[in-house]
Amino acid sequence: MRGKVVAVCVSESKGTPKTDVGEGVLLPGLGIDGDAHAGFAHRQVSMLAVEDIETMKEKLPDLVPGSFAENITVEGFDLSSLSVGDRVRVGEALLELSQIGKECHTRCAVYHKTGDCIMPKKGLFFKVLEGGRVAAGDPVDRV
Repeated sequence: MRGKVVAVCVSESKGTPKTDVGEGVLLPGLGIDGDAHAGFAHRQVSMLAVEDIETMKEKLPDLVPGSFAENITVEGFDLSSLSVGDRVRVGEALLELSQIGKECHTRCAVYHKTGDCIMPKKGLFFKVLEGGRVAAGDPVDRV
């Protein structure tokens, strides 16, 4: 199963949509250099499929990668087939799936902008085992 990176997104604060910066550096045990969520325990990097964003565009046509505060948006990679503990090579980095979905205790800026949030069901969270550069167009492979 091979997919590709569509976007690499960061934000300066938590709970807000992220901006696609095209590429970034993943730091082992931390996350994406310069992102507000870097160093956040086992949820160092978040990932979402562009296909899920496209489904939500039926409600809000202006959605783009990063709208749901995901760090890495992928295409053509079946994220739903992964289980906690599975490893994924994204660009130069090696990630380990640490959590599927999340509980949202409050309605963050993402929810208020989109009217819904798919991260609680569709978002995946990873630990960075091996760092490296990741950029749009890079391959995504299960290892």
